Amino acid sequence: MYIVVFIAVIIFGLVMYSFTFKDIETPKYQVLKTFGKVEIRKYPNLILAQTKLGSSEYKSSGNNGFRTVANYIFGGNSKQQKIAMTAPVIMNMGDSASMSFVMPAEYEMDDLPKPASDQVQIQEQESKTLAVLRFGGYSDDEKIRKYAERLEEVLNENNIKVKGSLLYMGYNAPWDVVKRRNEVAFEVSGY
Repeated sequence: MYIVVFIAVIIFGLVMYSFTFKDIETPKYQVLKTFGKVEIRKYPNLILAQTKLGSSEYKSSGNNGFRTVANYIFGGNSKQQKIAMTAPVIMNMGDSASMSFVMPAEYEMDDLPKPASDQVQIQEQESKTLAVLRFGGYSDDEKIRKYAERLEEVLNENNIKVKGSLLYMGYNAPWDVVKRRNEVAFEVSGY
């Protein structure tokens, strides 16, 4: 009986804890058009801290890539400066697989400290237009593929041309158990 109560208290605590971190900065974007659940979004220029991945598989590369870039924002840099976490964490799932954190909007390129690790690069990403499909729950490679296929179907049905590789965007900490937000996206042209 005590075990059941203990587990219930832990689950309740995790749910409540997941509601305390909802004020994480996200990039401002403009929704240009919608096709059902698919949004065509215009993103501004962004500054990214990025690392290359050995594989485009979420399961095999996601954690290592996350830790590498997280080390940079947690002080693994020339100034030992902590940088606020933002969302989403972006995983390029193409041949040149990478994991990126968006830097807070308050920073310019020259303001950011140099990474202590040569595995992390700071770069400015030009404004992009993305077609995005949101889904909930915890992510895995199968789920990402399933939603990417749905997104591609909608884009094909509407004669929207894809540029580049599949992007996976995750918005939640691992301990968030409710209202999880995940997205798959492709850069598109013609908007």
